Amino acid sequence: MYRDPEAASPGAPTRDVLLVSAIITVSLSVTIVLCGLCHWCQRKLGKRYKNSLETVGTPDSGRGRGEKKAIKLPAGGKAVNTAPVPGQTPHDESDRRTEPRSSVSDLVNSLTSEMLMLSPGSEEDEAHEGCSRENLGRIQFSVGYNFQESTLTVKVMKAQELPAKDFSGTSDPFVKIYLLPDKKHKLETKVKRKNLNPHWNETFLFEGFPYEKVVQRVLYLQVLDYDRFSRNDPIGEVSIPLNKVDLTQMQTFWKDLKPCSDGSGSRGELLLSLCYNPSANSIIVNIIKARNLKAMDIGGTSDPYVKVWLMYKDKRVEKKKTVTKKRNLNPIFNESFAFDIPTEKLRETTIIITVMDKDKLSRNDVIGKIYLSWKSGPGEVKHWKDMIARPRQPVAQWHQLKA
Repeated sequence: MYRDPEAASPGAPTRDVLLVSAIITVSLSVTIVLCGLCHWCQRKLGKRYKNSLETVGTPDSGRGRGEKKAIKLPAGGKAVNTAPVPGQTPHDESDRRTEPRSSVSDLVNSLTSEMLMLSPGSEEDEAHEGCSRENLGRIQFSVGYNFQESTLTVKVMKAQELPAKDFSGTSDPFVKIYLLPDKKHKLETKVKRKNLNPHWNETFLFEGFPYEKVVQRVLYLQVLDYDRFSRNDPIGEVSIPLNKVDLTQMQTFWKDLKPCSDGSGSRGELLLSLCYNPSANSIIVNIIKARNLKAMDIGGTSDPYVKVWLMYKDKRVEKKKTVTKKRNLNPIFNESFAFDIPTEKLRETTIIITVMDKDKLSRNDVIGKIYLSWKSGPGEVKHWKDMIARPRQPVAQWHQLKA
């Protein structure tokens, strides 16, 4: 008996049913595979996003917390330190990881754009300039008198918001203690390196000092920036008449620092120009002239000359100097000096200009200084920005000499 091969047997699936089943099976398989890939992508993206967050970090990461220790005063001791308080906090490693590594041309462009963002006369410049004129920081100290031992005790605790006096954007502060009008006998704290908020916690004793003489003295504290290569730079001072203080117990004071009364504000001005040539990797410094220089000699005049130091990362690289102008408070120099500075080192470069008074019989005196870099004072930063913004053009500017 002949049977049609295309005829379906009872209970057997037809060809159309098998085809639909195959399509559904393939669709489900593809959906499952795609779903797995989606989860895998999400895990990868999530892990990458988490790593980016860990790389950025938090602003307070890596900051140490120091604790103060009190140490009793040994018998007969003149000065006692408490446990040192940690100084400035280290930079986060994340900052180093995220710092861009660019070519020489990219670095020139980035330097120019960064410096032009703070345009002359901007609000940030004005705020910085206002702070530099008014805020010299403040100091905390305590004073008291022991009537049984006839001893005056002065404790220098800490200072806050000190101005940066070094070209690296920080200071190395220490404190001198006097009992005016006596300036022959002074005591000093230790130097706190690279710290604008130093903690000293040092105690000083003025022994064998009758109370009747103590109340006739003025306690004078002078904060200075230590300089290994030249004279220490004064930061500010505080004075308090002891007849206005209850010395029967230790009294603690917070006092704002005032400008030091050493005539540092009238040291004169210097006109100079800077010319940056990025293709030649050089800066030309032209010392033009000075005016109203401070008289350093007994005869009411000075013998000025100018030293120009090229610094890189706090290290001296090269020095140039002008000729000496005899007995002249308004000298004209017109001398140019070229310094080779690779573009990649420009960010860490500082030019220190020092006006000196030549002295044959003793050490030459410093009349005033200028620190030129992208992180100096507002006037110096403006000059540095203008130099970067106008390559191959001499940019001249007057600068006030500082102590």
